[in-house]
Amino acid sequence: MRSPIDDAAEDHPSTPRQRRPNEIDEAEISGILSMHFSSASQSPAPEHQSKQLSFPDSDATPAPDIRLDPGAKEGLELMATNETDSGDEKQTVTKHTADDEEEDSPYEVVRHSVSNKDDPSMYSLTFRVWLLGTVFTGVLSFVNQFFFYRQNQLSLGGSVVQLLAFPAGYVLSRVLPRRKFTTFGWSWTLNPGPFNIKEHVLISIFATASSGSPYAIDVVTIKKIWYKSDLGFVASLLFILTSQIMGYSFAGLARKFLVYPAAMIWPASLISVTLFRTFHEVQNFGGRVSRTKMFWICFIGSFVWYFVPNFLIPALSYIALLCYVAPNNVIANQLGDSYNGLGMLNFTLDWSTISSNMGSPIAYPWIMACNLFAGFVVVMWIITPIGYYSNVWGSGNLPIYTAHLFRANGSAYDIHEIMTADQHLDEAKYAAYGPVRMTFQFAVSYGIGFAAIITLLVYIGLHYGKEIFQRMRQSRDINEDVHLRLMRRYEEVPHWWYVVLFVLTFATSIAVCEVYHMMPWYWVVVATVVPLVFTIPIGIIQAVSNQQPGLNVITEFLIGYGMPGNPIANVTFKVYGYITMTQALNLVSDLKLGHYMKIPPRHMFVVQLAGTVLASFIELGVAYWLMNTVPNICTPEGYPFTCISANTFYSASVLWGLIGPSKLFGSSSPYHPVLYLFFVGAILPVPVWYLQRRYPDSFWKHINVPVAISIAGAMPPMPSASIVNWFIACFVFNYLVHKYRNTWWQRYAFSLSAGLDSGLAISGIVQFGMFTKAKMPQWWGADAEHCKLASTGGFLNRVAAPAS
Repeated sequence: MRSPIDDAAEDHPSTPRQRRPNEIDEAEISGILSMHFSSASQSPAPEHQSKQLSFPDSDATPAPDIRLDPGAKEGLELMATNETDSGDEKQTVTKHTADDEEEDSPYEVVRHSVSNKDDPSMYSLTFRVWLLGTVFTGVLSFVNQFFFYRQNQLSLGGSVVQLLAFPAGYVLSRVLPRRKFTTFGWSWTLNPGPFNIKEHVLISIFATASSGSPYAIDVVTIKKIWYKSDLGFVASLLFILTSQIMGYSFAGLARKFLVYPAAMIWPASLISVTLFRTFHEVQNFGGRVSRTKMFWICFIGSFVWYFVPNFLIPALSYIALLCYVAPNNVIANQLGDSYNGLGMLNFTLDWSTISSNMGSPIAYPWIMACNLFAGFVVVMWIITPIGYYSNVWGSGNLPIYTAHLFRANGSAYDIHEIMTADQHLDEAKYAAYGPVRMTFQFAVSYGIGFAAIITLLVYIGLHYGKEIFQRMRQSRDINEDVHLRLMRRYEEVPHWWYVVLFVLTFATSIAVCEVYHMMPWYWVVVATVVPLVFTIPIGIIQAVSNQQPGLNVITEFLIGYGMPGNPIANVTFKVYGYITMTQALNLVSDLKLGHYMKIPPRHMFVVQLAGTVLASFIELGVAYWLMNTVPNICTPEGYPFTCISANTFYSASVLWGLIGPSKLFGSSSPYHPVLYLFFVGAILPVPVWYLQRRYPDSFWKHINVPVAISIAGAMPPMPSASIVNWFIACFVFNYLVHKYRNTWWQRYAFSLSAGLDSGLAISGIVQFGMFTKAKMPQWWGADAEHCKLASTGGFLNRVAAPAS
């Protein structure tokens, strides 16, 4: 039995097929997707010259300018690669009324992507959704949490689920029995019929509602590993569940403002809509190798090859040419190393090095990749060497690049020397032990992070200010567009469901924080007020511009000044104050996707909640399993389980919580000048915006300031050579292949990316089980680190020594 996506057009070359009325061919879908992509990534103010095109059941005119952030552009690239092979009839949305034919969204970009019809008889929350949603949630949660602790942090996302759920659902529709069962008077069946688009959407939302490692697990990890005070499994589970689920209440209560109004577009959801419709509605295909076959070819190749750099020859993960040429030169080591250096002339033959930190380069537009890499070059290869080798802030006796903390003499900073028994700052001990020091690059990255949030706000104001204001006014009066009117057919989730969720999670949060001494109850209240105030205004910004200003800096300053000397309270406040809003907006984005796809709201509520709860159990179980079984986890001796993200999170807890911003950035601190970057961030986008308006067809139209400086927020912990190799791979696939082999790129790029990521992830887990206690003989290729001098201190004394 073959899946529809495995049937190529050449299987029946002698029988020309009649095109059905409700059908899209590959040329048409390529046209509309390229039109989306070009408007998003090529020019801040493009003139659309693509052909007018619509889905078969919607009237469309050329899309207006819609500039998206890298996350949205990633989806736009993915859209252009996801047509599916078919030899069988697909179920499409066909039931509609005469009014539906004439009525459509008032926004052209929505008309391009979203159908103005619905079939209310189409089943959605089926046994297949529960089965596949549970399986994919389990796999993604396990894999992502497992790799969270590793040096190369691979993450599987929704694209893998979207690709694999389609053939899996098709197979289940063929093999499951269609017998009907009756349970407590409710009739149900394992197989209601053909696999449809609503089931596909629900499976994807089920699996990705909380598949990434929760922010709260960072707190659990640093308490157990660094602060030596294990929170315990039950308390950790309650902490994770409350921080994740509280966002549902804010998402549900914000529906009237962020989901129902047609003015709230949510561009990233349009990308997903187009991708799902491409799977279920595109019919005409060419080529002998289907995308599913390409996925499995790449999966097997990636699975097998990863044994080489991960176990047999780890030296292939980072090939640092400078360190091979001058192994005893400290500056060459610092420039060439990846984890404690600047990544110059450092290459790789390991896909995990390329994709684990930045995500797949195949899914990132070339122009935006150039912006991002330009920002990397300015920060890492220009500013950092100048400041470091000039010994600014006495950083010359520290490594050039690390998130670790030090004393003024270059030795490691031991927090237990300055803490009381209840893990608060002891002022007397701190005065005797000395202030904390960090590398020049780490301090600059904080300053650029300050600038980044202001830059983003100014950028949004300049480019989207009028539009956001108009949408806010329009959202006050919900004039029902066709999509809201079609959704009236389904029972809405009552507000009291969300209120009950909020009361339960809020009360549990206070209990957990008070009983386990994480944070006083009144600070839980303050932390809850932050997302309550900011969810709707920031949601409106994201719904229009696809940009989400972060609250992490605000929360860190609030709790840092409010409760200085308490590191656990600091990170706990950040979880409830910042991550709750982020989770709420992620859920709102999913709700908008369900709105566009006409998914019954109660079904959305159920799968989002079920996916979050299931993922939380699995992720915490994996975390405790690894922390309790891997020797020396989160240390260099525990390689590859070095926890680079958790290390950075721990350092932040010390800087913002234990030490506090008043000491860290006060007027007497050497790091006080980085606060002035707030003002730099406010000015930075203005001249670029002016030049883009003054010279709309010049080089300046490609410059995106928020994207260019966003990379600083990930450095550290991101290995520097990782982004270098990521950019090289992006150049190969998204410039060379995209330009010169565009047909191949459109057809296979997405499957290639998903196959490489998935094969690598499964291979890593298999190797962990096979080789936990096995070690390769010591030889040159078995050593993953060839820049020995980069991590052992600064350059000053070691450079001066040979001359003396």
